[in-house]
Amino acid sequence: LYQTLTMWPPEVRSDLRNAVRAKYKGDLESSEQHFHRAWNTIQTLPIDLLGSQPYLKLTGMAVALADVLELSNKKQNAYDVYVHALKLLQQDQVKATLTGPERLRAVAISSKLGELAKELKRPKAEEEKWLVWAVEELLRIVKGPSKDDSSEDVDYRHQGSFNLPMLALPSWISKTDIGAPLEALGSFYAGSGRLDFAMPLYLQAISLLIPPAPKKSTPEDRCRGAQLMGNLSEMIMRGAPTPETLHQAEAWASQALAVTKKARGDASKPIVQCEEVYAAALFNVATFRDMAGDKKVARSLYRDGLEHARSIGMTEGVVEASRALHRLDMGDGAEVKMS
Repeated sequence: LYQTLTMWPPEVRSDLRNAVRAKYKGDLESSEQHFHRAWNTIQTLPIDLLGSQPYLKLTGMAVALADVLELSNKKQNAYDVYVHALKLLQQDQVKATLTGPERLRAVAISSKLGELAKELKRPKAEEEKWLVWAVEELLRIVKGPSKDDSSEDVDYRHQGSFNLPMLALPSWISKTDIGAPLEALGSFYAGSGRLDFAMPLYLQAISLLIPPAPKKSTPEDRCRGAQLMGNLSEMIMRGAPTPETLHQAEAWASQALAVTKKARGDASKPIVQCEEVYAAALFNVATFRDMAGDKKVARSLYRDGLEHARSIGMTEGVVEASRALHRLDMGDGAEVKMS
């Protein structure tokens, strides 16, 4: 703790120390008071006192305070702190001075605001505003500087606008840093029934997690990509099914299953996410075969899914697969539902 505290100006060290200690003891009220005082104090100090990448430290204090507020179920207060922190980073005189990691912090805060806006049941337009800004700023970062870099016109709605897997990304940015905002905005549009906006975002996230050869990805990344393929399949099926959409949705579900099988085989040990995605993928492909009248293959896949779900203690998977098998055995013509 001492080594960490020396990063901060003397004016905030005492409150910061007390805030951290109180948080670890579970005294959230005291922790909030000290973090709040430190946050107010640090904003009054000259920015150069914070050393290199000062806005990481400045907004880091805001994030720490907001985290305690969330833990105390004061989400509206946390929301207000995040808004304030993001506005500091978006000031015209500040934007031009920010380093890459500082800009990435702004992306993370804006994404968090989108998440909280949903939890607080704020207007959809407000949730969308934060998620869109996060993606647009992220694309400006990975695109790199250009003569019109200040332009706000960054098109995230078309798959061909950016080829993220082929960009040379800086060392301080990870696939998760890029993928999470894309997924969040894609999920927002999917939930709003705007498939035309959601699709390119999911495709970009998938291509980032599972890039084309010769680039490689870890089993964990491939399973995450497979999960998104499953989400994409489910999203396509939300509309009125046509032969074309059924084919497209089943193709994504089948690809998710194939990718997960390969990733599980390549992993040195079981990966929780891969095991869960595999169970869901088995069920989803079984569902499509069931809908197509291929009861034999559907039954086999449902059984595989049931056994796998049991082996990993996935209760929901056990229940869904058991119901599907019972319906098949009874010859029930009830509507088939995806996982």
